[in-house]
Amino acid sequence: MFVIKPHHGGISVPSLDESIDWYRHMLGFELESLAFIEQIPAHIAFIRSGDYRLELFQLAQAKPLPAERREPHLDLQTHGHKHLCFAVQDAPAAFAALRAKGADIVFENVIDGTPMGFLRDNSGNLLELIQYPALWADQGAPL
Repeated sequence: MFVIKPHHGGISVPSLDESIDWYRHMLGFELESLAFIEQIPAHIAFIRSGDYRLELFQLAQAKPLPAERREPHLDLQTHGHKHLCFAVQDAPAAFAALRAKGADIVFENVIDGTPMGFLRDNSGNLLELIQYPALWADQGAPL
């Protein structure tokens, strides 16, 4: 078997500039590169936070996200990709900081003792934050 590591996830958005700004402001992503892919055709941006990248696609003919895909529980009724999840050291603190910035918080919850929750990006795409401080402890960083 071969070894895999996360590299990036792809998201179609109506505006690269607005989405780059949203991910920078809300989650600390930075622009890595811009390109145009003639074969699609689409303008793309790679944004990065640490070792994780998102590839944002802007296509002229793309359709908006349907309302039912903006709700975590309703979205599960449609096959396909559901959300991106980002680990945080303290989920309640992360959601408080996002709420202060005006983020569209769907809900916060504690499931089996683990704080987590969902928010929507500026295009309505679902993002999950889950408290998982062990990722930082494994690197020897303080919790």
